Amino acid sequence: MEFAGILSLSATLGAMLFFAIAVAPTVFQALPADQAGLFLRRLFPRYYAALILGSTIAGVLLLPTQSLAAGVCFLVVASTLWVRQILVPQINQLRDKELAGDAAAGVGFARWHRISVAINLTQLIALATLLMMM
Repeated sequence: MEFAGILSLSATLGAMLFFAIAVAPTVFQALPADQAGLFLRRLFPRYYAALILGSTIAGVLLLPTQSLAAGVCFLVVASTLWVRQILVPQINQLRDKELAGDAAAGVGFARWHRISVAINLTQLIALATLLMMM
């Protein structure tokens, strides 16, 4: 069970790294900004669902032997659920308002986008730290 948990943790971390290093930069290089934004709006719910699923599986499988690691995985699940269900829709709404000419919405978009990136980076560091400790 523990090996399967570590494997799930590794796969989740790998997906996060691949998205950050390969997918996001490539999308903005290959597509005009408006199309890149639309593409990422479709991709992010799937990305977050994969992160939720992988972290949940890892947490459940690690719980019997690695309770601290499981707890961190469940914190990643909870924070990702919040980002996916509450923060991302708010970010999208602010971005739409900004593109319609609302400068104040642009400030809000930038702030909440930075927060979402910081949360994702914190999750990535937490999962990488767990993996190195095992």
